[in-house]
Amino acid sequence: MINKDYFRQTRILDGGMGQELLARGMKPNSTLWSANAILDEKYHQLVLDTHVDFIKAGAEIIVTTTFATRQKRLKENNLLDKFEYLNQKAGEIAQAAKQKFPNVYIAGGIPPQNLTYEADDRDEAKITANFNSQAKVLNPYVDFFYFDVWSSVKEVRCGIKAIKEFKKPYLVGLHISEGTTLPSGEKIKDIKNIIDENALGVILSCVSPENFEKNLKELKSLNIPFGFKLNGFITTKLQESYTSIFIGKKSNPNEILGKRHDLTPDKFHEIAKKFKENGATIIGGCCETGPAHIKAITKIK
Repeated sequence: MINKDYFRQTRILDGGMGQELLARGMKPNSTLWSANAILDEKYHQLVLDTHVDFIKAGAEIIVTTTFATRQKRLKENNLLDKFEYLNQKAGEIAQAAKQKFPNVYIAGGIPPQNLTYEADDRDEAKITANFNSQAKVLNPYVDFFYFDVWSSVKEVRCGIKAIKEFKKPYLVGLHISEGTTLPSGEKIKDIKNIIDENALGVILSCVSPENFEKNLKELKSLNIPFGFKLNGFITTKLQESYTSIFIGKKSNPNEILGKRHDLTPDKFHEIAKKFKENGATIIGGCCETGPAHIKAITKIK
C-alpha cells in the first residue's frame, strides 16, 4: 500500500485514458466512452499498452479505466449486469501493467456516480452505496482510491464513508469548471473539515491550467499535498447537462467541450514547472493529454 506521505514530494500521475483510447482508434459507443475498451475484448491490449506507454513516459501512478464503468452509465446502455465484470477487468488490466513495472502505484478511479461536471443532488445514502459498490470491486487491485472529478463536498463526505471498510488512503480530485467554486457552489476550503488522516492530498481534476491557477492560493491553504490533472478541453461549463448533449448526438467528448491546440507537451511542461514552483507536488494530465505530455513534465522532477 502507498505511504501516507507519498505526495509530499513531486510525483507524476498519468494522462487522460478515455481521450487517448479514442485517439488510438477505439470506436465510440454511446455514453460508454472508455468503458467500451473494457467491454470489447479486442481493446484490452490497447488499454494495457496505453497504461504502459504512460508509465514509460514517466507516470508513477496509473488510474484504473473506470470513469465510465459507474452504474448510471451502464444502466443507460442496458449493461448494468456487466458492472462487476467491467470494474474487475479494468483492475486486472492495470495490475498487468504493474506486473511489468512493479514500482508503479495503481489508483482506483472512482468517478462521480451521477452526472459529470455536476453536483450529485441525490440522497447521501444512495451516493455512498454507489461509491461503495464500485470501490468494493476495485479494492483487490488498487493501492489507493482516487476520487475522480467530483463536484461537491457532499460527494467527498460520502466517498470517505464508502471506502472506510477497505482501510486504504485516498486522493481527492475536485472539479471546478469556471472561477473559484465547485459546481455545487461550495469552495475548495469547505472540504477542510471533511477530509481525515487517510487523505493523501487534494488535486483539481480535469480542469484548465487557467482555472487551476485561480484556485492555487486556496489549495495551498489546505496544508496538504496538492496538485492537478489538467485537461486540454476548451471548456467544461455548458448551458445544459453534458450527458444529455452527449447521448445520441456526439461520439467524442471533444466535439462538445472543444479541443485546445495550444497545450503542446512543451507548453504543458512550462505550466507544470510554474505550478511546481508554487508548491504543487501532484502533477499529471487528464482529457486530451497523452504520454508525450507526461514525458514533458517529468523534466521538472
